[in-house]
Amino acid sequence: MGQRLVERRLRETSARLRALKEELAIVEEQLAHLSDDADDKALRSLVSETPGSAVEYREASLHRDAMVRHRHSVEVSISELLIKQDQLLDKIGH
Repeated sequence: MGQRLVERRLRETSARLRALKEELAIVEEQLAHLSDDADDKALRSLVSETPGSAVEYREASLHRDAMVRHRHSVEVSISELLIKQDQLLDKIGH
């Protein structure tokens, strides 16, 4: 692979890494909010013991769980890009 091509791919990888790290920060913030919301609704569900509160808790839990899966996906993508970045840096070093 030519030096210019490696450098271009390295720039693209670095830009994608920055974007994913920014996305991860946003996801973490949203997850904290969704977790707090699910915890609040769980407590309300226990206290009120109404079917409506149980449904609200279940929905909040599903939203939180979906965000946990999304966070994991972003973390995996970051890990993969870090490996790719290391490989590209090795190619520049040789």
